[in-house]
Amino acid sequence: MDQKVLVAFDDSENAKRAVAFVARFFSTETQVTLFNVAQDTATLCEMNSPELTPYFTSQQMHFCALEDKKKALVTQSMEDAINILIDAGFDRQHIALKVEVKKKGAARDIVREARSGYDVIVLGRRGISGIKEFILGSVSQKVFQLAKDLSVLVVN
Repeated sequence: MDQKVLVAFDDSENAKRAVAFVARFFSTETQVTLFNVAQDTATLCEMNSPELTPYFTSQQMHFCALEDKKKALVTQSMEDAINILIDAGFDRQHIALKVEVKKKGAARDIVREARSGYDVIVLGRRGISGIKEFILGSVSQKVFQLAKDLSVLVVN
């Protein structure tokens, strides 16, 4: 049976490097899922309550416009990632896109999804210094720690 690979994906250069790695080193028969954990901002954009501060209400439209732009960037990045895989010989039918609203946190949501039948999680390493990563942590570091029974490939 072919491998199933979960690529943790956002619109970052790190995520694009992870896709390029999969395109280069995995069989074109591999089932690849680009998995994005989206922020739950729709609730904020739909709020219309007298309890909201006037400042929040006045800025709500701008915030929601930024969130729409972020979604568009992620969508475009996913299309670019699909093209990278197709250019490397992957069949479009072997590539899936999955966007899920964050439930427990990006790392936990990625690991939960991976446990639903994937062979390996592939994700890019955040481009920060070792000291900052030690203090702040990163999604890749958290996935690595949480995925005790799963294979994790962190692309530098």
